[in-house]
Amino acid sequence: EGEPCAHKKRFMSLCDGKLQCKEGHSGPTHESIQAVFDLQSFRPAVNLSNPTVTNISFTLYAVLGVNEKAQILTTFLWLRLYWFHEFLIWDPDECDGVTKISLPVKQLWSPDIIVYEFVDDDVSQACPFVYVNHTGHIRWDRMLRLVSACNLKIFSFPFDVQNCTFTFGSYMHTNVRVSPALTFKEMSGNSKRYLEASGEWELVNILGETSILQFGIDEWDIITFWVVIKRRPILYVVNLLIPSSFLMIIDILSFYLPPHSVDRASFKMTLILGYTVFLLIMNDLLPSTANGTPIIGIYFSVCLALMVISLLETVIITNVLHHNSMKYKEVPNWVRIVVLKHIARLICYRWLEDEAPATKQEEGKSNNLNCTSPPTVTQTENNVPVPHSTSNYGGNCGTFHESELQGKWCHVGYILDFLLFRIYLLLISCYAMVIICMWCIWISQD
Repeated sequence: EGEPCAHKKRFMSLCDGKLQCKEGHSGPTHESIQAVFDLQSFRPAVNLSNPTVTNISFTLYAVLGVNEKAQILTTFLWLRLYWFHEFLIWDPDECDGVTKISLPVKQLWSPDIIVYEFVDDDVSQACPFVYVNHTGHIRWDRMLRLVSACNLKIFSFPFDVQNCTFTFGSYMHTNVRVSPALTFKEMSGNSKRYLEASGEWELVNILGETSILQFGIDEWDIITFWVVIKRRPILYVVNLLIPSSFLMIIDILSFYLPPHSVDRASFKMTLILGYTVFLLIMNDLLPSTANGTPIIGIYFSVCLALMVISLLETVIITNVLHHNSMKYKEVPNWVRIVVLKHIARLICYRWLEDEAPATKQEEGKSNNLNCTSPPTVTQTENNVPVPHSTSNYGGNCGTFHESELQGKWCHVGYILDFLLFRIYLLLISCYAMVIICMWCIWISQD
């Protein structure tokens, strides 16, 4: 009764708190280690009221995937766990100088550390062994393919920055304490060395804190890590923004086609069709989620809307220039004052005064449309510009009155075309500034 370990020879080596070694053997004997294996089901503490402290560190090796629709982040971690085993202690001087051995992890007690945000099974390759130091400290290196839930925000795609949470803690044991094995700065620096030159995502920082999770009367120690990553946008800039910008530039240059030309309208319609096909092809590159639409999707929609507005502008100007085919209706007085006077002065639209045109108009595809060059004008007593009428201008107009009306409608069309073109340029410039500002903000986050 005074020798509690004497009835089992197999456990004699554990009575003094150290593993036994034999002369001629390197390291603890198999019998003493087997005695520890038999205690696998019990937490390795002599006094069970003392908690087992588990130190945790990880290296973010790769970001395998981001599913915006399912709000899931898939990462690959190199996880390292440390804990103290009170029954795996030996004296190196008695064990031929051996200070570290490897043992199968399935034969030892191990802390049930999990990531609370995990949503799928770990299918990574398991590491079957742990390193045991002669002081009883165990190190377990694991490769962890972590599929976790994350609140992904895609509004600023492809310039988005994501902040995902990894919470480590024991699943069942309330007497297992957790703490970081390295500083958060060291973990962040180790991870950046592997992520800085590969993949779509770049690590910004790893932050964290320790806290206590309470559920009823039970309390669990947890470590919360905030992994901040940002997307490398160059792929989407080259494949999405630049081609879209080229199409918008072509649409802007189409305003330099003669406004009365039928080819201008057909050219814009072809351009809209090409832009629609471009959006259908690139739709797979855009993230989709029920929470919102990325700003780049809004940008594409606005670009398409601007192209439609550009086509409508061409339709309106063509309609104005074709008033000479409608029995040459008079230009309303408010149109003469607003358009020919105020708007013309606002956009600095100028023409030659008191000078007859030097050339004749070229014949168009329609005998009713002859506004290749605007006629000269003089100022009326109300300071409203009125085109000169000459026999050379409007070769198909027939009468002096018809030529005068045709000249007025031509000027109305040209002035409105100049005005809408400048408004269109202003809208395009605003959207270009938005993209440039977002790019600068993304660069400033480095």
